[in-house]
Amino acid sequence: MFKLSVLRRAIPSVAAATLICGINLSASGLAYASDVIVLDSGEADLTLIDEATHKVVATDPTGKEPHHLMVTPDNKSLIVADSVSNDLMFVDPKTAKLQRRVEGIEDPYQLGFSPDHAWFVTNGLRLNRVDVYHYDGENIALAKRIPLAQTPSHMTFSMDNRTVFVTLQDSGELAAIDLPTQTVKWKMHVGTVPAGLWMVPGDRYLLVGMTGEDDVAVVDWRKQQVVARIHTGRGAHNFRSLDDGKHVAVTNRVDSTISIIDYDTLTNVGNITGLMPGPDDMELSADRRYLWVTFRFARHVGVIDLTTRKLVDTIPAGRSPHGLYFADRAPVLAPNPD
Repeated sequence: MFKLSVLRRAIPSVAAATLICGINLSASGLAYASDVIVLDSGEADLTLIDEATHKVVATDPTGKEPHHLMVTPDNKSLIVADSVSNDLMFVDPKTAKLQRRVEGIEDPYQLGFSPDHAWFVTNGLRLNRVDVYHYDGENIALAKRIPLAQTPSHMTFSMDNRTVFVTLQDSGELAAIDLPTQTVKWKMHVGTVPAGLWMVPGDRYLLVGMTGEDDVAVVDWRKQQVVARIHTGRGAHNFRSLDDGKHVAVTNRVDSTISIIDYDTLTNVGNITGLMPGPDDMELSADRRYLWVTFRFARHVGVIDLTTRKLVDTIPAGRSPHGLYFADRAPVLAPNPD
């Protein structure tokens, strides 16, 4: 069992934090209450950006290849998954100040909590494995390691908390894992290099970003059928709700665009163009006006004004910026993880 509770005593200094947790957090990283946290997977660090001024205020190290992140159900910690370092790093969601580090979590590329928070799941992309953990609100305990080839990537859940869905990039499949029994229920072919997953409201369909194609596959997961394909752009990759009950955005990494999909019609109702290369992960401001996005191929983060659908600012980051988070955001509603 891995202990996830807050450290029993306060850390009095940066030096003490370094001693306890084995990483060197810069003093500048603890001095700012920076709202925007960017994972630079190619640099093994966090870039901290002031949300109001769009200025980089600090850069702090992480473990090797931090790709994805997930806020804990109580919103008290942001989990950074260091896939090559085989650990999880817990930081303050507002300041990125280190809270604790959990080792022995092998190859945590993507991660997520089930809607009822009873399960914590990590995808081991390079190990071809999905690990399922019990979660009690404080601790995680390994339930089972499930071999699942090839290249398990993104995930989402069913609202009844029974199933986690996982894309397998190299085999072109979508897999469904039964959480109570930790067994693979089925796998189905969906196309070339499936990546991001999004469950539409009411659990009606799964949307699958086809990074090796130019579309989003619409999957009736109960019948295990692809029922439609939504043309978006080359390299359809990852999703973010626009929090209006009607639309979800998807990044197109190869075409360097973002498409907006209507939940009811399951059609592309608009593209955001004029972006830098490789848009990937997104985050939405609390007022739902600004969509932030990482540009994996351009070492920058962008800010899009959704009222005009125009890129209004770009901010330098480290190499291969991937995960993105800020605490003052529009919510991401279950069953979809961050």
